[in-house]
Amino acid sequence: MAVVKDARVPLIAGNWKLNLDHLQAIAFVQKLAWSLKDAGHDFDGVEVAVFPPFTDLRSVQTLIGADRLPLGLGAQDVSQHDSGAFTGEISGAFLKALDCAYVIIGHSERRSLHSETDEVVAAKTAAAIKHKLVPVICVGETADDLEAHGPAAIPIAQLTAALAQVPQGSDIVVAYEPVWAIGSGQAATPEQAQTVASALRSVVAESLGADVAAATRILYGGSVKSANIAGFMRQSDIDGALVGGASLDVAEFSAIAQFPKHVGV
Repeated sequence: MAVVKDARVPLIAGNWKLNLDHLQAIAFVQKLAWSLKDAGHDFDGVEVAVFPPFTDLRSVQTLIGADRLPLGLGAQDVSQHDSGAFTGEISGAFLKALDCAYVIIGHSERRSLHSETDEVVAAKTAAAIKHKLVPVICVGETADDLEAHGPAAIPIAQLTAALAQVPQGSDIVVAYEPVWAIGSGQAATPEQAQTVASALRSVVAESLGADVAAATRILYGGSVKSANIAGFMRQSDIDGALVGGASLDVAEFSAIAQFPKHVGV
C-alpha cells in the first residue's frame, strides 16, 4: 500500500523499564531536555517521549509542566480494568490524570514474564483508547518463531488480535520489537525491519482503514543505538524507535533523537 512518510512525525520513545527512582528521573529528564535544547533539536520535527516506572510519573509530569519541557510522557503498562479489587493494577484513568499521552502495551517482557495473552493485550489496548491514551502496541517474534514461521507471521497475528476491539479512527502507535534482538546488541537489519513494518501497516489498513494506516507511526525496537538509527529511519514504513537500554544514557538517547542531522529521510 502507498503511504506518505512525510505526513507522520517521527517518535523516539525511551522505555526505561525497571530503572531510575523518582529523584533520578528528575535529574535525567532535566539533563535530557538541556542536551536536546543545546543541540538545537527540532521537537516539532521529531517527537521525544520518556516512559518511566509508575513511581516516577508524577515527578516527571510536574517537571515537564513546570518547566514547559517539550517532551512526551508515557507509562509502561496499563490495567484492562478501570477500578476495583485488582491489587497492583494501574487504571488508564490514573495515567490520564498524570498527563500521560502514551502507554506501552504488550511488550515482550510483559508477554513472557507475566503471561500476557493476545486477549489481555487487546483488552489493555481498548482500555487505553477508552481513557484517551495512545497505545504503543508491541509485537515481535522470538528466534524460534522466526525459524518456524518467518519474520512477519507472529507480529501480524499479534497486531491483528490487539486491534480487535479498537474503534475506527483511533490513534495508535505500533512497535515492532523482534524478541531475538532485544538486549542482544544485534539489531535486525533495516531491510528486515521494513519488511515487517510494511506488513504491519497493511494489518492496520485492514482493521482500521487506509487513512488510519497512513497516519499510524510504526517504530522499530531492539538494540537501537545512534550508530544504527539512520538505517532504520531511511525505511519508508519506519517512523521512529522504541529504545530500551540506550534510553538510559542521555548522550546516546539524545543522539538517537537527532537522527535527521545525519540521514536524509
